[in-house]
Amino acid sequence: MMMEGSQWSAHDNKSAMKIVLLIAGIVVLYQLAVLLVMMVGWRNPRAPHRRDPWSLGFGFEPVRFPTAGGKTLYGWWIPSGETGAPVLILVHGWGRNVARMLPYVAMLHPAGFDLLVFDARHHGSSDVDSFASMPKFSEDIRAAVDQLAEHRHPAPKAVGVLGLSVGGSAAIHASAHDSRIAAVATVGAFANPRDPRATLGRFWWVLAPGLPLAFRFVEWRIGVSFLAIAPENVIGESCARFLLIHGTADTVVPVAHARCLASAAGSAARLWILPGRGHSDTHLEGGMGETLTGFFRQALVSSPDPAAERTP
Repeated sequence: MMMEGSQWSAHDNKSAMKIVLLIAGIVVLYQLAVLLVMMVGWRNPRAPHRRDPWSLGFGFEPVRFPTAGGKTLYGWWIPSGETGAPVLILVHGWGRNVARMLPYVAMLHPAGFDLLVFDARHHGSSDVDSFASMPKFSEDIRAAVDQLAEHRHPAPKAVGVLGLSVGGSAAIHASAHDSRIAAVATVGAFANPRDPRATLGRFWWVLAPGLPLAFRFVEWRIGVSFLAIAPENVIGESCARFLLIHGTADTVVPVAHARCLASAAGSAARLWILPGRGHSDTHLEGGMGETLTGFFRQALVSSPDPAAERTP
């Protein structure tokens, strides 16, 4: 009877071990699947633009200028024709290109702004650079500011940036590292990349258990922690003024992100919530052109030194 009991005990242990190994295997496979989804999702499509400012009747100059890592960026220089006009940099979102900014070019160019619109690295006609990321968008924005300082005469004392989605988040980050950026308008920007709703969309919960390790992998890949680059954590370090635009029906980046950014920026930010607007249709909102024009003119012309204004 003792031997028979021992045999059953050994059999139970083997069965338990098989179950443990099966569960462990499932967990490993699930985690690998999450990492694969993250890596595939990270591959932004690189599509060339099919329209340019001529389609709006505006003359422009194609430009190429250097950015970090020895890469070059493609862009459009669209001068207003007015001496000393305020200057804006326009930045598209993930997987887009310069053509995405044409609706905003149509609003801002006739209002008397000089515009520099560019493809971020690994997008459009700019150089390939292994992968795209928000920090790289930020570096590219600062490279655009350098381009204006070196090649626009007279060199602007301050510039404004309009950024969509990740371009808006990157503009906030760039303004915290470059005091020449005096005004930033964002559309659908995220406050923190650790929020899986902004990173993965509405079905983020399917991948939720595997996200902590996946996010650590992304942080290792880009070489910086999400905590260090989160727009809500750096916006207070910026001397710029902000116009934060967000639609209530945005299913890519929840509107709560705009409210977090506004709270973190305090009196330096104006929040404009658009009822019923999504992530990519805010340019259709009535009064968009007037609001953007008024914001940038006040920040760049009426108040050319926002850093001094915010000094207690």
